[in-house]
Amino acid sequence: MKKQVIANFKMNMTPSEIKNYIISLAPNFKSEKVDITLALPFVALSLGKFLLSGTNIFVGAQNLSEEESGTFTGETSGAMLKDIGVQSVIVGHSERRSKFKETGRAINKKIKIALKNRLQVILCVGETLTDKNSMKTLSVLSGQIDEALKGLYENELENILIAYEPVWAIGTGKVATSKEIEEGVKAIRKSIEHSFSKKAGDEIGVLYGGSINAKNISQIISCKGVNGVLVGGACLDCANFMHIISACEASK
Repeated sequence: MKKQVIANFKMNMTPSEIKNYIISLAPNFKSEKVDITLALPFVALSLGKFLLSGTNIFVGAQNLSEEESGTFTGETSGAMLKDIGVQSVIVGHSERRSKFKETGRAINKKIKIALKNRLQVILCVGETLTDKNSMKTLSVLSGQIDEALKGLYENELENILIAYEPVWAIGTGKVATSKEIEEGVKAIRKSIEHSFSKKAGDEIGVLYGGSINAKNISQIISCKGVNGVLVGGACLDCANFMHIISACEASK
């Protein structure tokens, strides 16, 4: 598997700013070692797809509705995302879980909708600081994965990446140690193995996210079992993001 570098813009940058960002990024990226995805705000998805046409940089969404269609004002369906050329979608981010009260059942429905529309899923899982201090990290990760992937077939995992994002490390400047990252990744793979098979656990793509920056990326991407990164705030500066990409390209 190629290293995966996914930029989560969250609710930052206008379409005009994103246009300038892409114009700076795209000509400087010609790697065959790393897959890049820009998870843009909804209002910039079509623009991003247009500007990145003919490049090997993909466009992702940050969320989707758990419903296929209907009277859901303000929501965006999987079919809508697919129709404008979006290739992937982030599901279950901790900000969606905490601020918008998304449940495991809702996340499960979103994953099924995404897969039905042939969208790659980036499933986020992670423990809070309270969970960590209570030694509940492994059980929390296992529970979140079990809920999210309930009712799926093993072959559907080919279109799913799991991002390990400790909640206490997102936007806080605190970065998990290599040991903590590797333990979290191992727990994720064990959970997949328990629910599906050893082969599935070995082959599922696992990313890390949480206060990634140009200074710590080399340490993070070298952790055992890490197949890539989900980058938040550090992706908003194009030069900084390109440094992160270069570090991932250089990793073995």
